[in-house]
Amino acid sequence: MKFRRFGRTGWKVSEIGYGMWGMGGWKGSDDKQSLESLQKAVDLGCNFFDTAWAYGSGHSEKLLDQLIKENPGEKLYTATKIPPKNWKWPSRREYTLENCFPPEHIDRYVQLSRENIGVEMIDLIQFHTWEDSWLNDRRWVKKLEELRQAGKISAIGISINRWEPWNGVKAVRSGLIDAVQVIYNIFDQNPEDELIPACEEMDVAVIARVPFDEGTLTGNLTLESTWPDGDWRNSYFVPENLKSSVEHAERLKPLVPAGMTMPDMALRFILNNAVVSTIIPGMRKVEHVEGNIASSDKGPLPVSLQAELKKHRWDRTPTDWSQ
Repeated sequence: MKFRRFGRTGWKVSEIGYGMWGMGGWKGSDDKQSLESLQKAVDLGCNFFDTAWAYGSGHSEKLLDQLIKENPGEKLYTATKIPPKNWKWPSRREYTLENCFPPEHIDRYVQLSRENIGVEMIDLIQFHTWEDSWLNDRRWVKKLEELRQAGKISAIGISINRWEPWNGVKAVRSGLIDAVQVIYNIFDQNPEDELIPACEEMDVAVIARVPFDEGTLTGNLTLESTWPDGDWRNSYFVPENLKSSVEHAERLKPLVPAGMTMPDMALRFILNNAVVSTIIPGMRKVEHVEGNIASSDKGPLPVSLQAELKKHRWDRTPTDWSQ
């Protein structure tokens, strides 16, 4: 495992981190399997774990608590998220700070997450939704600074809406945040336009989420793919999106070099961007952990392949089903 500097915090984090959404409340998730996978990640050098109170109403956070207790000699960076008060994902332009993150709500959920994770101080607290317009209401700044001064949080971040990387550039340039979490992968390259350059300029850490485009970039999706009842992917991969996603993935398959898998290629495409601090794939099985972490040791993709993959940028507009 290779490590990267986490923006101006100076932390040295594993360039393959761990996204814990899938083990919080997805259908088919199993705590024993989840804990085995988490421990395997630690054993292989992963030290950055991203969760949220909304992942199973704190269940994912409690799994992280167990992992930390099982590894007392390891520094495992804890990143979690405050849910919006109105319980609506993603945010919309008309939502105000009062709708989503009033000070008392921030206070309550930082405390709940600290209890769930079993830590005095959360390394990175993030807003689970974000609007750049909230920069005009400084109450969140005052509250988070109070929590930081009290030793309850260390760094502050935002999680940006799907396919809206522009809606975070002002926050980065404000100097008020330490990290941004954004969808960035072979298809979703638009963070490179404004957001990532702003992060580089302001020394803000970049957390790349959804590296496999919700599974499309594993190469395993087909027009017949189905998921268990209640699985959120049933509402995401509606026929319109499933067909287009499979078509886009099929165009990539001829580019995968011999001896390389499509997930490996997808992760290494992101790792070729030096501004990215860490990638947080969801990993519910040990074999996924082993395969994804191995990508860190393989080095950058060949320049020619990276150039070809750049041509597969897929600009999309948020829709009801994409949320």
